[in-house]
Amino acid sequence: MKLLEERIKADGVVKSDQVLKVDSFLNHQMDIGLFRQMARQWRHDFDGAPINKVLTIEASGIAIAAIVAEEFGVPVVFAKKSQSVNLDGTVYSTRITSFTHKREYDVIVSAKFLGPDDHVLIIDDFMANGCAMEGLVQICEAAGATVEGIGIAVEKGFQPGGDSLRAKGYRVDSLAIVESMDSETGEIAFRE
Repeated sequence: MKLLEERIKADGVVKSDQVLKVDSFLNHQMDIGLFRQMARQWRHDFDGAPINKVLTIEASGIAIAAIVAEEFGVPVVFAKKSQSVNLDGTVYSTRITSFTHKREYDVIVSAKFLGPDDHVLIIDDFMANGCAMEGLVQICEAAGATVEGIGIAVEKGFQPGGDSLRAKGYRVDSLAIVESMDSETGEIAFRE
């Protein structure tokens, strides 16, 4: 998606050859107009898929997923990173490792909100090694839900997450795939 790539080039900050900061428009301060354009792109890309639920993980993916769910006219569910007193009954859980936060999380989804009749589009803001997406796929499998696809705003193509999921047969639709970043020049190259 050229619009997103242009925004990354204009406002993204290359912190290192592994870290791209897009907090001015994607995951701290949020450009809702951009999110709507992204949601419309995924709606177009997944046209015809019987998506009846959008799934994401707490916290940065929630805003994007909410706009996507609105575009599809379906509910959004987010996997929580901690157990709460309000989360009762049967739950699906898995453990993921966050590239950004350098820690492990147990993520949880209530069985009330995900089941065998669900056709899920998984949405997130960033993908590096794919641990969060692998975890959400595991939760969908445990629930008997069908993963119709995975939508990622920014994928780091030089890390294995996206390619690993594609090799397993999942449809991964990343709107911008960063192929390389140079922390000295700030240059960002995208996959064609």
